[in-house]
Amino acid sequence: MAVTVLVGAQFGDEGKGKIIDYLCDQQDLIVRFQGGDNAGHTVVNDAGTFKFHLVPSGIFNKNGECLVGTGTVVNLDVLAEEMQQVEDAGVSTDNLKISGKAHLLMPYHQELDALMESHGGIGTTKRGIGVCYAFKMLRKNLRAEDLLDLDRAHDKMLNYLDVVNKMLVAYGGDAVTIEQVDAKLKGWADKFADRIVEPISYIHSYLDQDKNILFEGQLAAMKDIDQGIYPYVTSSCPSGAYAAVTGGFPAKKIDKVIGVAKAFSSAVGAGPFPTEDEDSPQLAIIRGDGTKDDDEFGARTGRSRRLGWLDLPIIRYTNLVNGFDELALCKLDKLDFLESIKVCTGYKLDGKKLDYFPNTDDLERVEPIYEELPGWQTSTTGVRKIDDLPENAKNYIKFIEDQVGAPIHYVGVGPDRDSLAVR
Repeated sequence: MAVTVLVGAQFGDEGKGKIIDYLCDQQDLIVRFQGGDNAGHTVVNDAGTFKFHLVPSGIFNKNGECLVGTGTVVNLDVLAEEMQQVEDAGVSTDNLKISGKAHLLMPYHQELDALMESHGGIGTTKRGIGVCYAFKMLRKNLRAEDLLDLDRAHDKMLNYLDVVNKMLVAYGGDAVTIEQVDAKLKGWADKFADRIVEPISYIHSYLDQDKNILFEGQLAAMKDIDQGIYPYVTSSCPSGAYAAVTGGFPAKKIDKVIGVAKAFSSAVGAGPFPTEDEDSPQLAIIRGDGTKDDDEFGARTGRSRRLGWLDLPIIRYTNLVNGFDELALCKLDKLDFLESIKVCTGYKLDGKKLDYFPNTDDLERVEPIYEELPGWQTSTTGVRKIDDLPENAKNYIKFIEDQVGAPIHYVGVGPDRDSLAVR
């Protein structure tokens, strides 16, 4: 048995979907353990190209099951759309289950998110994620298990709607009626009730049978509500230990944490980004024009990503938070034809080199300390073993390993599942 947690090591959009898709055939259960449909994992395989926001990226494993876990907030309309996309490609979704403790993201959560952003926000995706998590903490949400008893759900919503509607009206929106809510819940119950499971016993049944479980994180530690660049963060904890918290099992049962990073840096939305270089012609080439699967545009928003050079202080910090046993380095091929590659190895603040990771306000002001490494100027897309990469590419990987203190076991050299060099 192995319990593996896979998380982002930067700001998100690192290529987690690709690595999960590669690893999923070895798993008996794949669990999406936090987040909502505000970010996406791109998967490219024989079935096609998919941008998942709720469906676990391991859905293509015919011999395992997938669980939308307890720590998620779930817009079931979006989940239905993604399931249809998978089924239209000829792939069954019969192996997809939903935690009864997952919170339901309602249309009014999304409406409130958009209204609040219009009054001054941080550039959210307006998908209602933060509002749904806020209502979770206010104890005024429904969970998936409530779809199994619609009379009970109706009674709960009668108690919740007063607060919901006062907030909607206060921000200039329209109140919702209990009839509208009941109709939405009835449609969801008809479609999803048979997929809802009691999650603690469900996950422990796999643990007790010594099965392989992969917990799939969304976004990354730099977007963690507690450890990230607050307030420019998501509303959940995309760090490795949270898989155990939401999974309902002891953290000591986690055998391996895999961190996924890009060979450069990218971010979407506002917030500090020390190595961002808007004027770099090399990074402009890396971005692409959005016509290719691996161009630098958000899987959820479609927004052009902010790009910068590899920031090793960030990966060292996320390693402190997560304790990476292995790293996956994606999109190395994007650097193939650069003559030289800048890498940030540290920060200066007010002229002094830092020996700690700064807070959000100071991160806005730091000066990156760069080293410049020679490029390899040859294609890596056909390479399938790390040892067969060009010498300077191997030197780049070794430099990262030494700086971060974690071994790189997977190197992405293209968007497809098979475009991966491994140890």
